[in-house]
Parts: sequence; structure tokens; C-alpha cells
Amino acid sequence: MSTEEGISFFSETDFSLKNESGVLAWLMASAKAENKTIGFLNVIFLDDDGLLAINKEYLKHDYYTDVITFDYNENELVNGEVFISIDRIKENASELNISFNNELHRVIIHGLLHLFGYKDKSAEDKQLMRSKEDYYLPLRPF
Repeated sequence: MSTEEGISFFSETDFSLKNESGVLAWLMASAKAENKTIGFLNVIFLDDDGLLAINKEYLKHDYYTDVITFDYNENELVNGEVFISIDRIKENASELNISFNNELHRVIIHGLLHLFGYKDKSAEDKQLMRSKEDYYLPLRPF
């Protein structure tokens, strides 16, 4: 676990985030670029079964997914939890023929973008979300 400026990483699997300090700095810079202030952000890494259980219990969805975001924003503070399936990240990276870290970072920023208010239900929203992901990924300081 690592904490800075209200951002914490937890793992409920054997996964360990590489370059936590770089990821923390990148997330803080992304928030600043969006004129947002992070109160707290918990990023929790788990396996497929763990995220499936959350998906079933809280969203009533019975399928695997790569990320689930819970928004607890208060006033102008960004607060929330981003649950990420490491199994899905591995599989998606393999299917898309991209690096594990690139897919992981895309999913992390995707979850944070949800907390910033971006949606991905409509085609237009998905396009904007993807463009924001594409904008922030190259800004990683690592």
C-alpha cells in the first residue's frame, strides 16, 4: 500500500504496482489538469472472482469486467474507489497485443476519469472517454 495526497493502492491478490510514486504523480497531475482536487482515491487490485463478486453484489451484473468505480464525490472534492481485475488486464493486454502496464494504466485513468464526471454509456461519451485516456497516458512521468 502507498499513500500520497489521499491516493492509496491496495492489492487483494499477489499483484504489486510498479513505480507507485510515478503513478501517484501522474494521477495528481491528471487531476490538476482537469481542475480537480482529490480528497481520497483508493485503487484496489483484485482477481476476476473478486471483481465479479462486487459486480454481482453492488451492480447486479453477472459478468467479468476490468474496472468498477464507486463515486463518493463531495462538493468539489474527488472521492472514490476504483476496483481493477488484474486477470482482465492481463487478458485484455494479450488480446490487444499491448503491454500489461499500458493496459493497466489505461484502466486506472479510466476509473479516475469516471470520478471526474466522464461517462462511457453512449457512443459519444465513449469517444470522449477514449480521447481523454489517450491524452493522459503519454503524460505518465515514467
